[in-house]
Formats: sequence, C-alpha cells, structure tokens
Amino acid sequence: MEVAIGAASWLIDHVLNQLSNEFIQAYVDSSELGLNAKKVKDDLMFTQGLLHEAQRRGMSDNPGLKGLVQQLRAKADAAEDALDELHYFIIQDQLCGTKYAEPDLGDGLRGHARHGRHAARYTVGNWLNCFSCSRMQDDGAASTDAASKSHNTTNVDSSNDGPFDKLPFDRVAMSKKIKSVIEEIHSLCDPVSKLLTITTHQSNTASVNLNRPLMGSTLLQDKLYGRSVIFEQTIKDITTGTYLGETLSVLPIVGPGGIGKTTLTQHLYNDKRTEEHFTVRVWVCVSTDFDVLKLTQQIHSCIPAAEKGEMNTADGTTNLDQLQKSIANRLKSKRFLIVLDDIWKCDSDEWNSLLAPFTKGGAKGSMVLVTTRFPKIEEMVKKGTSPINLQGLDPHEFFVFFRACVFGENEPSQEYNELADTGNQIARKLKCSPLAAKTVARLLKKHLSWEHWRKVLENNEWQNETNKDDIMPALKISYDYLPFHLKQCFSYFCLFPEDHRFKAVDINRFWTALGIIDSSCKNKNYLEELVDSGFLMKEDNNLEDPCYVMHDLLHELSQSVSSQECANISSSGFSADKISPSTRHLAITIGDKYNKNFGQEMAKLKSRIHINHLRTLMIFGGYDKRIVYILKDTFSEIEDIRVLFIVMKTTDSLPKNFSKLLHLRYLQIRSSPYCVVDLPSTLSRFYHLIFLDLQDWAGNSNLPKYFTHLMNLRHFIASHELHSNVPEVGKIEHLEELKAFHVKKESVGFELEELGKLKELGGELSIYDLHKVATKGEANEANLALKRNLKSLGLFWDPDDSNWVTNSDDDVGDGFQPHDNLRELTIGAHGGAAPPSWLCRDIPMRYLELLTLMRVSWCTLPPFGELPYLKRLELCNIDRILLIEPDYGTSRKQTLETIECFDCPNLLSLSFFPECSVSCTQGIHCPSLRKVRIDGCPKLFVSPIPPAPAMNGYSGALAFHNLVTPLTELSLFNCDILTVDVLNLLSTIRGSVSEVARRTKQLPAGSFQLEKLHVDSISSVLVAALCSHLSATLLTLTISSDQRVESLTAEEEEALQLLTSLKTLYFQCCPGLPSLPQGLHSISSLSILKVHDCPEIRSLPKMGLPSSLGWIEIKECSAELHQEVMKLKRTNLRLTVDAKPKASQHKYSHSNFSEDDYPSILSVYSSEDETSPHTKSILPVSTWENQFLLFSLLLEDYSSVYDFIHGAKPLWL
Repeated sequence: MEVAIGAASWLIDHVLNQLSNEFIQAYVDSSELGLNAKKVKDDLMFTQGLLHEAQRRGMSDNPGLKGLVQQLRAKADAAEDALDELHYFIIQDQLCGTKYAEPDLGDGLRGHARHGRHAARYTVGNWLNCFSCSRMQDDGAASTDAASKSHNTTNVDSSNDGPFDKLPFDRVAMSKKIKSVIEEIHSLCDPVSKLLTITTHQSNTASVNLNRPLMGSTLLQDKLYGRSVIFEQTIKDITTGTYLGETLSVLPIVGPGGIGKTTLTQHLYNDKRTEEHFTVRVWVCVSTDFDVLKLTQQIHSCIPAAEKGEMNTADGTTNLDQLQKSIANRLKSKRFLIVLDDIWKCDSDEWNSLLAPFTKGGAKGSMVLVTTRFPKIEEMVKKGTSPINLQGLDPHEFFVFFRACVFGENEPSQEYNELADTGNQIARKLKCSPLAAKTVARLLKKHLSWEHWRKVLENNEWQNETNKDDIMPALKISYDYLPFHLKQCFSYFCLFPEDHRFKAVDINRFWTALGIIDSSCKNKNYLEELVDSGFLMKEDNNLEDPCYVMHDLLHELSQSVSSQECANISSSGFSADKISPSTRHLAITIGDKYNKNFGQEMAKLKSRIHINHLRTLMIFGGYDKRIVYILKDTFSEIEDIRVLFIVMKTTDSLPKNFSKLLHLRYLQIRSSPYCVVDLPSTLSRFYHLIFLDLQDWAGNSNLPKYFTHLMNLRHFIASHELHSNVPEVGKIEHLEELKAFHVKKESVGFELEELGKLKELGGELSIYDLHKVATKGEANEANLALKRNLKSLGLFWDPDDSNWVTNSDDDVGDGFQPHDNLRELTIGAHGGAAPPSWLCRDIPMRYLELLTLMRVSWCTLPPFGELPYLKRLELCNIDRILLIEPDYGTSRKQTLETIECFDCPNLLSLSFFPECSVSCTQGIHCPSLRKVRIDGCPKLFVSPIPPAPAMNGYSGALAFHNLVTPLTELSLFNCDILTVDVLNLLSTIRGSVSEVARRTKQLPAGSFQLEKLHVDSISSVLVAALCSHLSATLLTLTISSDQRVESLTAEEEEALQLLTSLKTLYFQCCPGLPSLPQGLHSISSLSILKVHDCPEIRSLPKMGLPSSLGWIEIKECSAELHQEVMKLKRTNLRLTVDAKPKASQHKYSHSNFSEDDYPSILSVYSSEDETSPHTKSILPVSTWENQFLLFSLLLEDYSSVYDFIHGAKPLWL
C-alpha cells in the first residue's frame, strides 16, 4: 500500500513538472480547455498532500483507500501521457515551423476560427509539406482516411532516403483528453479527503512493520552445514591466530537475510575453544532498534561485577557515562567476546559511543562479532579484520542440508525414493539459501506424496508463504526498510535476466527513461545505495565502470514485490494466466529452443493485458522469423512505450505502431550481421528520445534523414562510424558524447562550428581530417576549451600521406586546446615542426593520464615530465625523434606506470635509461613504472647496468635501479643492439618478459618472481641456474619464433624439469623443433600443452604425458602428430585440434577414424580455414554414440552439422 501511494504521488509530481512547461501551461490556459493552469496545479498539489498524509498515517490495511489510490494512480498515468503527447506536438511545431499545437488564448473570431478549423481539418484529414518535414499536414481539406485515427500515417518507410509522414495533431481530441483526465483526478480528491477525515482516530504516524524475531546464543540447529571451512578458519583466527595480538578486533559477518549469519555466529559462540579462550562472553540481539543506552544496559547486565560492592552500583541506572565506566571496570584485564546480532542501522557516532567502554583496558585478543545484512554497516564497524561475506551453501552441502530439513537426520525410507527427482528439482530452484530450504521443507513435510511435491515445484509455492520465518518475508523486510525511491529502483530489476551484470550507466539510463531519476540526479548513485543495503553486489574487478549483480533470491523478491506491474517471461515456457492484467512493464527472454506453445501463450497475453498501455518492452536474446512474427503480432498496438529493446531482422519485423511511439525515451535496436537492413526512417520522429542504443547494430551505417530532429537525444550508443555520419550534429545540442567527427566529410553539415554548439559534450571525441582546417580561427570554432566534461580527445590530421609536413599545422593545432579536465589525449599525423603551443610549456591539462603521439613530424617531444598525473605514455611511428627525455622538475611526484615505444627508427636513447654507475647521483626517478614495451627501435642503445648486489645500501634515489625495481612487465621487440643485463635488477617482475630481443645475452639468473615468461629462444631460458630461480613462481612458459633450435640438449631437458610450478607450456612457430621434450611426463604440475605451427614434431614423447594434463591444443602441425593425439585414451581430457594439418593439408573424414580411436574426450574444437568452408561431417558420429558425453562443441565455418551431431546423446550446445 505504501508503494502504491508513493507511486501515485510520484506520478502526480511528474504531471506537475510537465505543467511547469510554459507551452503546456499556456495550452491548459487556452479557451478551448476552459481550465486555469494555476488552479489545476493547486488541485494536483492538494492531491499530492492527501497522498502524503495517507502515507504518514500508515493506512496500509484500508481496502477503500487502496482502491481509490489505484484509481488515482491510473488517472495520473493518463494525465502524464496526455501532457507528454501535447509536448511532443509542441516540439514538432518547433521543428517544422507549424502552429498546430499553439495555444488559443483569444476569445474573438480568430480564436474560435482556429478551434473550428482544427476540428474540420481532422474530420477531413488534410496534408501539406512544410519546409523541413516531408508530406506534412496543413489546414486545408484532404482525404477522409485519417478521420477515424488521431495518429494515422500513410507511409511508414524503413529506408534512409525515402519520405516519412509526421504524426497529425488532433486538437479537439487532445483538448478533451486533457480536460477529462484532470477533472477525473480532481473528482477523486474529495472521497480521499473524506476518508482521511473519518479515520483521524487512527495513529498519526506510519511505521513499517520491521519487528524482527529476537535470537539468542542457544543453538537451534545442532549441526552446522556447509560452513566447516570458514568456521574452523574463524575459530583459529580468534583463538590462536590473526586477532590474538590485537587489543580489540571487530569482525562483521554480512549477507542477505536467511543466509545463515546468526547460525554461524551461534556455533562460533558456543564452541568449546571459544568458551575456554574468553573470560567474558555476551550476546545481544540488536535488530532494528539501535539505542546506545538500551544496548549498553543489556551488555552491562551480562558482565559479572568486578567487586562485590560494585554489584548494584550501576544496575538500573540510565546514566550512560556511569554504565560505560562500570563496563570498562568489569572488563579490565579480561579477554571478552561481545556478539551484536542483526544490526540494521546506526551511524558512526552511535557506534563509537557503544564501542567506547570496550577499548579501555581489556586483555589482548578481545573480540566484537557483528552480524548484519548491510555492507554499509560492515564497512563502518570492521576493525582490524577481514569481514566474512556469507553466500549460499556449496551445492552438494545444500542438498545434504535440504534433505535433512525434510526427513531429519535419518536416511529416508525406500518408499520415498520416487520423491528424490522432484526434490532435487526443487532444491535447484532455492539458490542454495538455508532459509529457503527450511521454508520449502515445511511445505513438503505436510504431504510426502509425489503429487503434492510436484504442485510445490510447479507453482513455486514457497514464494507465497507469509510466516515471518519463511524466506520471502525474511527478505521482504529488508525491502520494506528501503526509502520509496530505492524500492522503486529495486522493483524494476526483475525485468532483467537472472545473474545479469549491470553497468551503472546502463541501469541509470533505464531509470531515467522511466522518469525515476532525471538528469539532475547524475550525482545520486542509487546503485551504491542498493549495494550498501545489501540488495546488489559490486564486482571488485578494479574497473572504472564496475559491474553489479543481484543474488538470485533477491531477484525473485524483486519479481514478487512488482508482480502487479512487471513481468519477466521466457519463450521456453510461461503461462499467460499468471501475468497480472495491470502489467505495464514486460521483459521477454528468448531461449535457444523454440517452444511450440509460445505463440499460443503470447496470443493469450495480448488479450489479457493492455498492450497499448505498456511502458516497457525489453526483448533479450536472438530469435528467428517464427518469433519475429509472433512478437510483431502481439505488440502491434503498443503506444505508451518509454523503453523498447528489440531485434530488427527485416524492414518488416518492427511492430505496426513503431512509427507512432511518441513517448519513447530509450530505444535499443539490435540486428544480425547476416541480415543487412537499414535503420527505419521513422526513427527521426522520436522527438522525446534520450537514449539511442545501436551498439549491437550490424546493419547499414547510414542514418535516417532528419536524424537531428532528435533534439532531446543525450546518449547515442553506437560505433564510431555511425557517430561520424551525423550531419549538422550541433542541432542535437544536449548530446553528451560524439565518438568521431570527420571535418568537411560532406559539403554541408560537417564544419567545426557544429562541435562548438555541443556544450554538454563529454566522454570520448576523435576529430579526423584536420588537414582540411585552414586557420586557427576555424579551429577555435570547435570550442574544445569549453568542454569541461570531455575525458578523451583524439586529434588526427592527414591519415594517408606519411610524408606530409606543413608549418601551417603549428597555428591550426593551437586552436584545438582542450579543457584542463582532459584525461586522455591522442595526436596523430600532425605535420608541424613542433607540438601545439599548449603542449610545449606550462601544459594546462594537469590531470592528463594518457598521452599518445602517432606519426607526428616533431623534432622534440612535449615536456611530459610536467604532467604530475601521467600514467601512460605511448609513442608510435615518429621518425624524427632521436632522444626522449621527460624533463621532470625536481619537486614533481611522478606517477608514470607504462611506457610504450613503437617504430621509432632513429631513436637513440631513452633518458629513462641513462648511463650510470653505482656512484651516479643524476638520473630519472620513476617509482611507479610497471610496464615498458619497445618495438621497432633498431638504433636504441642502453648501456649495461651494475648487477643488483652492487645496489645494496645505495641512497641515490635517482639511479636507474629505482626506476626498474617496481617494473612488472617488460617487452622488447626488434631492438637489435639492445642488451638485457638490466634484467638482473628486475626482481619484482610478475607479469611477462615478452619476446626478448634476438641479440640478447642469455637471460640472467636473478631473483625473479616471474609468473609468465615469453621468449624466442629455447637456449636462453632452459638454463638450470635460471630455471631453479623460476621454479616456485613460473606458471606459463611460451617459446615462439625460435628459428635456430634443432633439438633440445640434455642440459635443457634437465632445466625444464626444475620448473615445478609450470602449468602451461606453449610452443609456437618453431619450424626446426623435431620433438617435444622427452621428460614432459615428469612435470606433474602441467595442465595445458599447446603446440602451434611446429611441422617437424611428428609424435608425442615416448614416455608419455603427465597425468595432470587437462587440455592439449594442436594447430598447424603434422598429420602424424594430429592422429597420435586423437588416439589418446584418457578421460577428462579436453582436446583442441584443427581439421587441416599443416604438413599434409589433409582433412579428417570417416575413413580416417575407427571406433577405438576415441576415448572419453570432454570437448572437441574443429576449425576450418577459409579455403574449404563447407564440410558436412567431421568425425564419425557412430564412434560417439553412448561412448562419451559431449559437453561443448565449437565449430567454425561448417554450414551443416546435422549429420555430425545426430546420435550424440546427450548433447549440450
């Protein structure tokens, strides 16, 4: 009820915002409506006030009020639609120079004439072209075909160049609609007001029922299921390990409701080792009432008095100070354990106040254990610990627990075996939640019959259980605790598939399109609030744009609380009868298999819900023509859609009403690369569109004519090519990102002044063909210095003429100075002799993190040492540069992490690598450098560096060893005279030393911590001294392009055996290598062996392969090796081979294999090259049937595989 009231109030607030628009307000004031806009707004604010009062009084159990609120919400919806429609036609007038939606404020003949003329025009349906829209209406007479439909169009053309019809404006119908809906809202205010007056005797304050069951320390479940590892580790940390040396540690245990936080804590609290370890143990159930005084009293009463006379001194007092002093005195020199179970809320001041007496004189090793649902609480209370984040049980452990909940500790009798399969199916639906297992077990134990269990399974009956100790009520109490705006946000997550990973930008677009948030809420991160409340998990992948994921049971909760408005169905099976008729938001997941009942159920759905009132329609997954026609028929009458995700197979696959979706805010169109289609021309008609997502559009890249009519478009999510095809882009003045702009791409519409008009432009921008810009003044028209939201900028001159040099670029480049906030800058093919002036001195972009220079003709580089936050420097194809020196200031902090230098043929020296000795005091200090890549710099020379031991105790902070010590990855390509003695210093490398230059000395035997090593010489790496140093850390060894190797020596074979941690061994492009290492079978850690393009290897080692091997990949090798690998008789082995061995160009066919050739292989990969794209059968199916389980099959360029897969049972694709 609270949500319904909140939603109605929210919709009325939207209507009030719409009435603030001066054009809409003027229309409401017009003579034909006979309304007063101010009075209408006053009435709506009065209605909103009534709803707030009803919410405040907590009238959730009043069915009369509930019915009135539902009516009010429906009318508010209708009012929002009507005013939004009016606003659409106001925009259309602005674009086309017409005045059809102009308000009639006069009461003379002119006003009446206009009103009558519009009525006549819509009776007759006249059309007229206007200057910017094709085939527009005018006030004259025309055909009568449009008389019956207010939004009829005569031509829906999906091509880019054809004309399209604008939507006609029915002034009479619009006036009646607005007047009617506003009067209906007003008529509902009186009964709501009277109802509130009658019920004044009820409570004046609303409170969500957040009563939580009080839980003590007594074990309710004698056996702890599925938590043995974390239990034992925690006991160890508490009693003998990590926390023993700390004065006070606070360990939070966090997780969603019903996951087992309290059960785990009870077992920790009651374990004999815990009892013996702590002198004092106290258990307090906090729940939703975090009252510092009350909690302090409870804790105080549980701690024995230190002295007899002190027993009653503080008992019963309400003086917090006296209580805290008494607690501190009682705990003095004692090791204690305090459990605060089920904390829901508290701020940092309250928490510090409660914790204060425990920090005063207790013995080391004292602990506070906190259980909570909320990560926000966890972050605040943790102290010197790593929180325990509980998730669902391990699947095997969960099945054991689930069976115990149903049948008890004893094994079920034989007569219940028929229930096992159904029970397992139910268990898989419970997402490994302990409380869900208990909830369902109570249902199943009522009748131990197959019929009852099937009913529970098919109807998901546990979701309807209402006892406070059932799973859904336990989860819903967390939902009830949320503020309305977060409840609203959370409810829409049910529309996305389970386990869907959300990006913040994606879900914010969705919420914005539905009006939940607007552009003013950019700094309000509702996702983070939901994370803090425990409804979402944030994946810690160290990305700037992290992903969020929702636990499966919380996804079910989202479906439950929004079931009256939202539905998420699957093509693989759903029942239309279970969908609420009031559904306004619909998501459809198209499965891999076609279900013949899908069409029937969709036909039922069409008659059950109001398709025209849907506000969201999202279709996930790809589908064929059968699905296309079903969806097109079902959704032919959509009208009120705000969010539409759809796949376009052909020009005929869009819903019939697609061109009339005047409310649309968010449109995602996907297409298959196998169906080349054009974007629909009517796309330009969606004047309200804010988000256009063409990221997965694989059709024609031509944009529709009049694309710039999308005047409210803010985000155009598409390829660089589509971005570069927008003429007169400055008309879309709210656009926030334009990935690519080609100067003067066409004769009109691609001038730099178009960029200058985009005042809100941010994100990424690349400007091409700058050689067409003649003057600095022309460059200034882009106004880059004013674009404070721009994060990444690329400036590219002539892309083709590598010898093109002109001094005019010096002045032109000066005109492209970006805003100081820029983070990434790329400059390509600049033909001037020097960088732009804003890169030469006093560089204004203080926050620049990435600088990329490509094919510039400069003789000197910018002083990038002046950039205090620069992390990455990339230099590519710069012919004139001889020396790279960063010109650091002495007081600047350097953050450079990566240096990449490619194809600089005349580069002689990097000042990062100066000539120095142990006694040198001059040099470069790059303490953050982690990665260096050098490729194609044949003249680059670095002098030898003293070995690492010579650096011990050295205090010269600027010496070279300070530069390389933190380095984690070094790549050297085609640097013919570069030596690598410096590698002796790289003791911290954990990445990969890739492709060490061919003329390097033997790799040194320093104290490496390498995990990956990639070399082009077997002899340089298989050295006993080196391999012994690498034995503990090296996981991956790649040897590629060794043109000299002819065999492995005995010493090299022995060195390989020293790599005891090696998991992946990869030989690539070693044309002379005649065999694999003969001692390969002894490397017990090896799990992956890859051999690519080594044609002389014709067999596996005679001693065999290690038993640990789980994957062999053979590509472009001899036919003999291929056939020998295929005959391996080993289970659980993944085999990857190509279908055409390199030596014989031979193709596998039935005749090549016998039934004995195939062991239990888990997966087979076959790849066919482009010269033979059609192969109907690769391996004889008869050899597979009933022989092994084919888990995955990856095929490339095989047009028909029916014969191949027929008979393989079971087969998962």
